[in-house]
Amino acid sequence: MDDRSPHLDPPRLEYLLPLKWSADTGLAELADYLKLLSAHVRVLVVDGSGDELFAAHARSFPAGVRHYRPRHPECRNGKVNGVLTGVDMAEAEYLVIADDDVRYTPEQLERICALLGDADVVRPQNYFASLPSARSSLPSSVPSSVHPRLPLPWHARWDTGRTLLNRAFGADYPGTLAVRTEVLRRTGGYSGDALFENLELLRTVRAAGGTEVRADDLFVARLPSSTSQFFRQRVRQAYDDLAQPLRLAAELSLLPVLLRSARRPGRLAALSAAVAAAAEYGRRRNGGRQVFGPTSALWAPLWILERAVCVWLAVQWRLRGGVPYSGVRLKTAAHSVRRIRQRMLG
Repeated sequence: MDDRSPHLDPPRLEYLLPLKWSADTGLAELADYLKLLSAHVRVLVVDGSGDELFAAHARSFPAGVRHYRPRHPECRNGKVNGVLTGVDMAEAEYLVIADDDVRYTPEQLERICALLGDADVVRPQNYFASLPSARSSLPSSVPSSVHPRLPLPWHARWDTGRTLLNRAFGADYPGTLAVRTEVLRRTGGYSGDALFENLELLRTVRAAGGTEVRADDLFVARLPSSTSQFFRQRVRQAYDDLAQPLRLAAELSLLPVLLRSARRPGRLAALSAAVAAAAEYGRRRNGGRQVFGPTSALWAPLWILERAVCVWLAVQWRLRGGVPYSGVRLKTAAHSVRRIRQRMLG
């Protein structure tokens, strides 16, 4: 490895996992993944789970994993609480922040480290990958928990339609970011009252004059959610778009367009074909075919139908005071760069 290797001491790169579980399904697999990571990079887990689960995690995680409680109770978004605590505790120059379903390889961490040499925040590309039935069949470069060629559950293929459309018209928002630790410390962190916490972090870095790299060809695996969690996230994901006015306006127009087209099958078929074609373009961009299957784009029209309905439900939640999230209501999806910059100056 070169001089940007995560093996350096003091560490150049640290891995931060904000965690808050209500059940330990998947704990053994997560512990195996953290064991793999800890052989290559320092791992920090900020764990907001209940006392019993916290103790079980402490017993299960590898000895090298640093395991702490969150320390920012003013954050209504629990993930931000975990991230800000991790920023306080981090010893490394660079910090990879990842949800509990994200699975990096050591080689991908090396590339993240290299990209942060010329950026303040890096946004990679997630894709869904399933748990294998036989770990011995996996290449050594792939985490033992995931493999891109195994069949996906239907809802992961459905949600991949969203990913491909995001790639077609810009860039996707993954469940992981990598950031220079000093940047977040200099800004005083970012808002713990925003639902779309990754966008809030990105905008905070931009407001501070930082640079972002969109690594659309850095494909980092993500485990599919349960079916029940998939359904719980539909309106909440649509609520994120309240922070993106142009996208929100476009999505609010979808339902009227679809209703007008419902009596004209030819027009509806043409709209579906156009959406699938756009998703296919997103699949082919920047080497996407290596992780997104050949039929992935065909699910995009179904996602469009979902979002056409859910975005109106999200607006309803906004008028009622915010979307329910972990026992509270979060009104703000994300603040604008101008608003964040005003907070920094004031």
